[in-house]
Amino acid sequence: MTAQPLPGPGDDPAEILRVLPAEWHEQFLSEYHEALEAAHEVWRFRQLQDVLHLWHLRATAFSKPGFALAEQATREGRAEEFTPAEEVIPGWADRP
Repeated sequence: MTAQPLPGPGDDPAEILRVLPAEWHEQFLSEYHEALEAAHEVWRFRQLQDVLHLWHLRATAFSKPGFALAEQATREGRAEEFTPAEEVIPGWADRP
């Protein structure tokens, strides 16, 4: 089996905006433009890649149904609302 990319918007800013809920657009665009400006310095190009990758992951998570409710439950420490990792991820309990 070969590794496959995560499903979702990838690191394309237009696709990130398409998938990202509207309430996050302003923050994404602000961070994107800041990193884009910094990328004019060759040694800071990686910063742009990192910002796009992070927002790709955020857009994927934020766009899932129920994300806001799960986020609130996490902030409030309502662990009983979550399935333990060892029940969802094979081998999780065996990790060091």
